[in-house]
Amino acid sequence: MSTHHVVAVVGNPKPASRTAVVAELVARELSALTGTASEPDVIELAEHGPALAGWGDPVVAVLKARVLAAPALVVATPTYKATYTGLLKLFLDQFDAGELAGVVTVPVMTGAASAHSLAIDVHLVPVLVEIGASCPVRGPFLAGPEVDDPVPAVEAWAERSRPILRRALAP
Repeated sequence: MSTHHVVAVVGNPKPASRTAVVAELVARELSALTGTASEPDVIELAEHGPALAGWGDPVVAVLKARVLAAPALVVATPTYKATYTGLLKLFLDQFDAGELAGVVTVPVMTGAASAHSLAIDVHLVPVLVEIGASCPVRGPFLAGPEVDDPVPAVEAWAERSRPILRRALAP
């Protein structure tokens, strides 16, 4: 993968999920802000489950290289038990402390109800920061009907977040 692709990591155990749709929408926004016209590089962790269960798997090494080469990153997960999925945890555990070295990252969560919206800040952001990600804006949390029709919610989030993300992504 070229270093010009924004990467979206999707931690939903079901491939081609509604969470993946939201992740791709957010990644497209980041792509526009980085000045690249390329399609985002979407990593569906559901396709790599067994490889994530061990250490040193060559498939995981390739996935990590794609993330580390990205100018910006989206990390998306549905809300499971008021936090992120175990699948995402397995992937994030593959990174050493600080390994993302300030990569601008947007955490994204989806859920059944907005009552879980703090999970993004309480659970997902701390692990991303621990591995070195820079999370300059609060990521979108989409719940209920927003998950089925995510475009308006993502557009509203992008409108609020663009000025901060533009500064964070400036060369």
